[in-house]
Amino acid sequence: MKKNQWFIAGIGILLITILYFFGNTVPPGKKSSAIRQQAISEINIDTILYHEKEQLSTEQVTWLGTLEKSVIRGDVKNQQLDVYHQLAHFWKDSAHVFEPYAWYTAEAARLENSEKSLTFAAHLFLNNLRGENNQQLIKWKALQAKDLFERSLKINPQNDSSLVGLGACYIFGGIADNPMEGIQKIMQVVERDSNNIYALTILGHGSVISGQYDRAINRFGRVLELEPENLEAIMMMAEVYERKADKISAIEWYRKAAELVKNPELKAELHRRIEELNN
Repeated sequence: MKKNQWFIAGIGILLITILYFFGNTVPPGKKSSAIRQQAISEINIDTILYHEKEQLSTEQVTWLGTLEKSVIRGDVKNQQLDVYHQLAHFWKDSAHVFEPYAWYTAEAARLENSEKSLTFAAHLFLNNLRGENNQQLIKWKALQAKDLFERSLKINPQNDSSLVGLGACYIFGGIADNPMEGIQKIMQVVERDSNNIYALTILGHGSVISGQYDRAINRFGRVLELEPENLEAIMMMAEVYERKADKISAIEWYRKAAELVKNPELKAELHRRIEELNN
């Protein structure tokens, strides 16, 4: 990968982390997931839990085992929900590992089967996978989010956010042979509401992924007409112009982003990239 492509990828991951990760999933000091260090042909929750538990103390593993068995024995929905929430809180607050936290949050949502809990868990997976590098984990998270969005849409088929989220699972997760399957779901929303910023943003990302840069510029441009300080759209405009080898336009958009960014690390990276493009 060329130097500028490394920068774009790094900036993209950092931006997604800032926009979606902190405060929504696991505290900033989270550990790197142990599953990423393993050579596994297929990732599922059993393999994830097995390798993550290897990082825990004997006391923690014993406590988790007792809780997990109580889910199997429990015959009261509220008791099972309470156990799932305890397990989720442990992986979030004590172990600081995202995947088991999100899984147990999702299991509680599936059991509760409310639109609110299902969409929360679905967006939890979707937002996190956008900053994920491991292809197997990307697919696993996308499939989890897809299942949760589909369950939510059975309850409320008119939820545009869930429909866009479902389409985003295909676009970012690579879980369909035909990526247009995801685009078509989101276009249904845009046809009803041409000002839906979430839908336009995801369509813009889909255009970038498919190499349709002019279409991406139009879509992110429309987002910025509606929200002139939308940082994600500004950053993506800079990235698209850089991919098009239009340094002048890329610099202009990076400067706009730098003016809005509060995070010192990202601001410094943006200024460094502007200097590189100027040379």
